[in-house]
Amino acid sequence: MTDPSPWWDRETYVDRRPFLLARGRILSALREWFRRRGFLEVETPALQVSPGNEIHLHAFATELTGPSGTRSPLYLHTSPEFACKKLLAAGEPRIFSFARVFRNRERGPLHHPEFTMLEWYRTNEPYEALMEDCAAILVEAAKAAGCLQLQWKGHAADPYAAPDRRSVADAFTEFAGIDLLATLDGDEGNRDRLAAAARAAGIQVADDDNWSDVFSRVLVGRIEPRMGLGRAALLDRYPLPEAAWAQRADDPRLAQRFELYACGVELANGFSEITDPAEQRHRFEAAMAERQRRYGEQYPIDDDFLKALAAMPPASGIALGFDRLAMLTTGATRIEQVLWAPVAGDDR
Repeated sequence: MTDPSPWWDRETYVDRRPFLLARGRILSALREWFRRRGFLEVETPALQVSPGNEIHLHAFATELTGPSGTRSPLYLHTSPEFACKKLLAAGEPRIFSFARVFRNRERGPLHHPEFTMLEWYRTNEPYEALMEDCAAILVEAAKAAGCLQLQWKGHAADPYAAPDRRSVADAFTEFAGIDLLATLDGDEGNRDRLAAAARAAGIQVADDDNWSDVFSRVLVGRIEPRMGLGRAALLDRYPLPEAAWAQRADDPRLAQRFELYACGVELANGFSEITDPAEQRHRFEAAMAERQRRYGEQYPIDDDFLKALAAMPPASGIALGFDRLAMLTTGATRIEQVLWAPVAGDDR
């Protein structure tokens, strides 16, 4: 087996260049779209005290050496969220950021260890406004790329059509035959009830799976492949155990969280943001306890972020994988095709 040519090989690069030029046009178009709507573009530091407190996200760790030689652990951020929310606390009403973010243990057709995250926030506006943003951004990106259809692995979606919106519970009923709400007990999920329903639907469940594991098996196996076919989809009102950052919905078992899909690919994750530091700390601690159980490690909690959260106004926020958007609008089949200079390493 011969080794693949490096990304900078001229014959390899010439095939990628049209994707990269389209990426640049999309980037410019979206920047202008945000500016026309009164958003301020911000830049946030990649080095943070905490990379984020998600159970399954793996960070890159490093160390800061001060002038006196003292050393402090730092991490490359997995999202610019902490810094962006501090800017909201400082008084910025509408912001957006094209941030380079870093996630370890992630590499594949849709994943890269360093990638571009588009995040934007609206203070004093409901999270439904972000859904409208998503529909408009798909149109802007498609126009900039000269794209009539979003494409991925034989699936297509019309970027100009209004996205379909449905609740997670409705999707579980329609595509898996599972009554998701019946498996929720307050803030927690009833693992045995969901596992029994999943097995009855033909989904394999491991004996040591918890409620979230079973939920993910159903979501990945039965729901996500059906999302965004023909037109984009908004999967709304996630169960509270799957929404560590989001406000509760009118049904206290659910949260004001949604995800944007096209061609079966997750593009964005939006929330009505938590502004209660005590509630956020509780959710972070629970997530880090579960991370310790699973991976034998946990990340620190950024106390400065929690202080800022107390000063942050009500807000909605969303993170969109910009590289994935570029892929679907250009017809690229691997994320490296829309990255100017991929990270070194085995990406096969």
